[in-house]
Amino acid sequence: MPLDVCRLPLVGGHPALDLVNTLERGSPLDGDPPHDFLSDISALLRWTSRVGLINDAEADRVGQAWRDDPAAAHAGLAAVRDIREQLHLVMLAAIRPADGGATDDPGSPAEGDPIAAGAALVGLHERWSGAAARATLVLDRGDPPRIRLTYGTVPALLIPDRAAEAALDVLRTADLTRVRRCPVAEGGCGWLFLDQSRNGSRRWCRMADCGATAKARRLTERRRAARTAPSARAGSPDSGR
Repeated sequence: MPLDVCRLPLVGGHPALDLVNTLERGSPLDGDPPHDFLSDISALLRWTSRVGLINDAEADRVGQAWRDDPAAAHAGLAAVRDIREQLHLVMLAAIRPADGGATDDPGSPAEGDPIAAGAALVGLHERWSGAAARATLVLDRGDPPRIRLTYGTVPALLIPDRAAEAALDVLRTADLTRVRRCPVAEGGCGWLFLDQSRNGSRRWCRMADCGATAKARRLTERRRAARTAPSARAGSPDSGR
């Protein structure tokens, strides 16, 4: 049974990458469609609060706006899912095959396709442009004072606007050479994460999960091969000579 969205591991190292990881990636079991942890409006509200894209007061305002306008709620969920998939395509095109890129882990035809990535960038720019048009400049009277751009001034659009802001932030500020994909070809889940290890050698989303599972599977395969090798030699034509 899939985890609840509030128990979903946050392994991305950035909220935008954790957003990408709210859909099962890699190879679905038994041919089932991938599980979407953002299954409904409630899951989206809980997840965005958990990762800090919105605070409690904002969650209350969004929840009220969506209760008053269910169509806006469903449009907000669809927009966030759209941002998620566009960012996924862009990241797959940016990841080198050695770091889990699409050449090593073939999936859908669009994976790693620069044309699809370009179209996704256009879509993300459109989402961000709309969010920026609704943003406001705010003076923080700190020491020193500073001006910041605040996204999400319209409650019904606050969450998709913050998701668009997060997507832009990871594209502009993250070291894309440090973005990794949990290696599907080796039994990983296909989730994305920022490798923040000192020597850039992290391979798995979590060693305790995918890494340990892959190691156990390799050990089982080696033991099986060791057991079958003597019997194969015993049954060979040369074994009685």
